[in-house]
Amino acid sequence: MDKILIKSATLAFPGHEKNGQTLDVLINRGMVEAIENKNIINDEDATVIDANGQYLAPGFFDLNVNLGEPGLETKETIESGCAAAAAGGFTGLAMQPNTEPALHSKGEISMVLNLARNQLVSIYPIGAISKGRTGNDLAELYDMKLAGAVAFSNGNKSIQQAELMSRALLYCKGFGALIMSFAEDASIANHSKMNEGVMSTYLGMKGNPGLAEELMISRDLSLANYHNTAIHFSTISTKGSVSLIREAKQKGIQVTCDVAAHHLVLTDDRVAGFDSNYKVSPPLRTAEDIQALKEGLLDGTIDAIVSQHTPHEVEYKRVEFEIAKNGIIGLQTTLPLLLEAQLSIDLIIEKISIRPREILSLPTPSLTVGAAANLVLFNPKENWTFDINTNYSKSINSPFYGATLMGKVNLVVNKNKVYSTLN
Repeated sequence: MDKILIKSATLAFPGHEKNGQTLDVLINRGMVEAIENKNIINDEDATVIDANGQYLAPGFFDLNVNLGEPGLETKETIESGCAAAAAGGFTGLAMQPNTEPALHSKGEISMVLNLARNQLVSIYPIGAISKGRTGNDLAELYDMKLAGAVAFSNGNKSIQQAELMSRALLYCKGFGALIMSFAEDASIANHSKMNEGVMSTYLGMKGNPGLAEELMISRDLSLANYHNTAIHFSTISTKGSVSLIREAKQKGIQVTCDVAAHHLVLTDDRVAGFDSNYKVSPPLRTAEDIQALKEGLLDGTIDAIVSQHTPHEVEYKRVEFEIAKNGIIGLQTTLPLLLEAQLSIDLIIEKISIRPREILSLPTPSLTVGAAANLVLFNPKENWTFDINTNYSKSINSPFYGATLMGKVNLVVNKNKVYSTLN
């Protein structure tokens, strides 16, 4: 499709002078050629898409995605992950370093960028803070930055040594790099399998209290404040965490954070059936936590929403809850979950298109004549079934697999490549 004419789409580009209006947009060879009021543009050579009732927005961007390659290709390859991302409306992914080997040197960063160069979805690798993600020694941070790493994280392994986190923050400050912290005090969490509360007591399972997350957030906020440097917290999940970060922002500490889409919808009650697809890290919390997280999104305390896409082979999930791996796939279900959480369209776009890119100092897609097209077209009221016919991931570890969901992505354009369900 060299030419695409999108007819009668509702614009969802926050800050655009025509945001909220119904427009026609003509795309020619990956570039925006014309933008007019509806029913004005006509082009016999273009593939016409009737977008009535659909929203045209900047391509989504995910700050927290796990792709298995290199080393864990049976979970997900870069190719399959990008396919799932496009089907979910994403045109950019920040890839976590949870691979084997970890993304802990310029070699792994360069390899990921090379493997992803021809994909519709742009991959932005996050380098590991510590060698092998062991939490003992700093990895080659500056070399990875030069090779293309957009930030640094220890993935799903929290840095337990305060001294190491302190050095990482100070070192990255010198060359303008961002540290992303997964906050969990391992001595408090102690290999727990679910949230500590009424449900864990009822099920007789050891619980992971919100305190484990909040203690680590308090520590890292203190370190960031001490060094006067920026820090980002990945996948916060508790009411207490929202309060801590809100207070830190009010004090002028350079802090941002994100929340996983499933933490805005699912509570720890779902664990009652011991379905391992509800086993995630951090664990599902309570309705009170969900309310606080939503309030944090509305008042700007929480900057972004992520999928926390974490694919696993069947043998790691279809086992007893106690021994199952943490994580669910989420690239294709993020939009439906945010609609289920009753977030407004403008808020959704701000949190999954605009702010994630701003956090990484990346340019935000613009809808202007002559600009490269980086956009998604979706229908918030269209139902679809997430199953073997629509799942693009290599894995199926999702509590929503087989379910009918509301909110369908129908067109994605980026890098002069197109994903479409409409032809």
